[in-house]
Amino acid sequence: MSVTVRPATKTDVPAGATVLADAFFDDPVMAWMWPDEGRREHGLRRYFAAEARFHSVPVGGADIAERDEIVGGAALWGPPVHGSRRYGSRFACGPGSRSHSAVTRAPESPSAQHSRPFIPPNRTATHAPAYLEPSKEVNIGYYERFGFEVTREIVIPRGGPTLWAMWRNPR
Repeated sequence: MSVTVRPATKTDVPAGATVLADAFFDDPVMAWMWPDEGRREHGLRRYFAAEARFHSVPVGGADIAERDEIVGGAALWGPPVHGSRRYGSRFACGPGSRSHSAVTRAPESPSAQHSRPFIPPNRTATHAPAYLEPSKEVNIGYYERFGFEVTREIVIPRGGPTLWAMWRNPR
């Protein structure tokens, strides 16, 4: 009955993409990219499925959280950007009452009716630097608990949302 976090495989992509689409439905950046709520869920599922299938899963940068084989959380991690110190990560996980796939957020249990930021345990104690860009100011404190620090604000032009660049040095 406990939650298990494990590396995602290609067969996990549909469930993970659905979890992330649920978790990021109200994300300011995603709402800005897909202002039509009727089309946003479909667009998000396709976006996260492509990110996972072609970028994260092949390099071991995707995690799934599940209980009783029901996916309730997902995390996508990007490899270092070539020629840069910048590391990417996407955090998201949403309500686990059904399968779906962020950056990463995970519910405390697959039946939770809310989503919150989630960093898989295997990603918290790393010897590599880490970078993320939350778009909800309320989540900054959560990431600071894991050693991330805000380095700057990123304001998307033409009425776009604000993101906060956060960096964690190697431990």
